[in-house]
Amino acid sequence: MATKITGGFIIDEKGERIEKDVYIKAGKISDVVKEEQIVEWIDATGLLISPGFVDAHIHLREPGGEKKETIETGTKAAARGGFTTVAAMPNTRPVPDTAEQMNTLQARIAESGLVRVLPYASITTRQLGKELTDFAALKEAGAFAFTDDGVGIQEAGMMFAAMKEAAALGMAVVAHCEDNSLINGGAVHEGRYSTEQGLNGIPSVCESVHIARDVLLAEAAGTHYHVCHVSTKESVRVIRDAKQAGIRVTAEVTPHHLLLCEDDIEGQDTNYKMNPPLRGKDDRDALIAGLLDGTIDFIATDHAPHTLEEKNTSIERAPFGIVGLESAFQLLYTHLVKPGTFTLKQLLDWLTIKPAQTFNLPYGTLTVGAEADLTLIDLTAKETIDPNTFYSKGKNTPFAGWTCEGIPQTTIVAGETVYKKERIINA
Repeated sequence: MATKITGGFIIDEKGERIEKDVYIKAGKISDVVKEEQIVEWIDATGLLISPGFVDAHIHLREPGGEKKETIETGTKAAARGGFTTVAAMPNTRPVPDTAEQMNTLQARIAESGLVRVLPYASITTRQLGKELTDFAALKEAGAFAFTDDGVGIQEAGMMFAAMKEAAALGMAVVAHCEDNSLINGGAVHEGRYSTEQGLNGIPSVCESVHIARDVLLAEAAGTHYHVCHVSTKESVRVIRDAKQAGIRVTAEVTPHHLLLCEDDIEGQDTNYKMNPPLRGKDDRDALIAGLLDGTIDFIATDHAPHTLEEKNTSIERAPFGIVGLESAFQLLYTHLVKPGTFTLKQLLDWLTIKPAQTFNLPYGTLTVGAEADLTLIDLTAKETIDPNTFYSKGKNTPFAGWTCEGIPQTTIVAGETVYKKERIINA
């Protein structure tokens, strides 16, 4: 029993377009199969056949934040965006900080997740930064990695202890880097925009000083240390220097930090409020350079849905965060690949094999025998981003009204079609 995807093309290791049929058998990428075994044909004429996208940083909000998002709506959004594997942050209520909570979360994921969901466990109990969780028990219960994303670990001793625990288990520590003593009650980046608007600003050093501390702790602990949503040129420099020193540090950047800077913020539109904030143009340029030279390893959306009511307030009071799963590829393809900043091969790698390799995941590849996670994309299709059409409950995006090319058409997880454009399968 097999599936044959015909008429499409792949991007090979040299970045060349290669016409190719792809076969799926028992949920895996297969070599040529016998014609009589094929029970399903998928017409991909003219479409790019990509490995399914892997997003190592999203927020599904369930349990506790179901008004913002649920596992069901968030994974529908992921499927529409071409993502077949997503890693969910632990800032839920309750926090997955015990094996019991992790088991309960895994059951919810199994019940309503449309794509593969890898749950993070928190580093500290209730993400309060006071007491380490039981790393071994959480790993046994299925934790993907450890993070207190949403808040930084303030005490160096606590972070060092966490890193040593993670190193002993062969797990990664994933860090939201923010020194609370430097936030200054800021809602936006400390720069031209905050000055003009009379707002408290979050300085760049708030992030980079935490990374500088942590890479030295990671070196001493011998752990894999991963930096979430890098946003400043100083952070890029610190990570680059740490990699050159042989420290096992990896990093991600978001589509919005690659595409926007503080100069793009319209008035006090809260859809431009995220953490870390949009920085200066020189920071954005440094992030692009960091991706190109390998300092930053991959792209993650930091999909962070909020309700309209929460965002419909002042920029000082609104919560941080924007959604991104349903617009990531088309935005990056249209505004960074088509103008020639990135190649299509680079973008696909940063959305597929690079995040998978960073966390030793067996996904993001079309290699024979791999999980049949596939995204079929029409690079010629054009669409205007309309948040009202999102499967996500979150409509909070600054990209509404942007016209993009390169629209995911079909998403396949382990051989099963979970999304075809404009409709969810098995929903």
